[in-house]
Amino acid sequence: MNQVTVKTIEDASKVLEGVVRKTPLQFNKRLSEQFKCNVYLKREDLQDVRSYKIRGAYNLMSSLSAAEKEKGVVCASAGNHAQGVAMSASLLKIKATIFMPIITPLQKIDKVKHFGKDWVTIKLVGQVYDEAGAAAHKYCDENSQTFVHPFNDPRTISGQGTVGKEILEQLEVDPDFVVCPIGGGGLISGVGTYLKSKIPLVKIIGVEPKGAPAMHQAFKEKKVITLEEIDTFVDGAAVTTVGELSYEIASSVTEKILLSEEGKICASMVDLYPNEGIIAEPAVAL
Repeated sequence: MNQVTVKTIEDASKVLEGVVRKTPLQFNKRLSEQFKCNVYLKREDLQDVRSYKIRGAYNLMSSLSAAEKEKGVVCASAGNHAQGVAMSASLLKIKATIFMPIITPLQKIDKVKHFGKDWVTIKLVGQVYDEAGAAAHKYCDENSQTFVHPFNDPRTISGQGTVGKEILEQLEVDPDFVVCPIGGGGLISGVGTYLKSKIPLVKIIGVEPKGAPAMHQAFKEKKVITLEEIDTFVDGAAVTTVGELSYEIASSVTEKILLSEEGKICASMVDLYPNEGIIAEPAVAL
């Protein structure tokens, strides 16, 4: 039985009403002229937590029983998911212990504290997400709490899938291509599930940083693999192992995955939004 469907995504959309922003889908004139097509950017960087991760975190945490909420939750994140969990914890009044890699930028750590207020405790462990994740899982098991996975949980994926639902509602025509960034695979799994169900001919394209191609390699080897070494420059997408569930779903809805060099990613973001700082993981519809 498919754990992520149009229905679970539409149910998540109802849960998220009044919690997340329905972010604009902006036509980008420069990119449209450059690539000779109509390019729109789904501005998830305009969420309060600067990314779409609030969608999956809140959808999962709101589904917990009263007893589970009372015990508290645990998560591991390089920053964006942590902010989503922190804000959700504050809104839902749930204690959250958040494990973050030691390399996490101080700005993201401060944001987690800001959004979570007295509801979060931060633990800095490991150099990459996977090391922080291992420590978080151990802590979670020892304390009988709920793990809020950033990508490998149907509730998280369904929450992220609401981005796809909004894209379809905001466009006047069906998109031909939708380009999604990939870290662990939650966004592309949710968006791909919704849009491919509604528009079978749409092509879902994934993009990963060249230095952390975990999903690209999984597609190549037709199974989830663990990378021995990664470049952590794109920290929000720097995972050595994608999720089993997100891989299963992504492999069924994704046309192909492209790799982008870290330097090019940085230069492109600065060039695209020179006055707005670095944006966080927008979904792009063409």
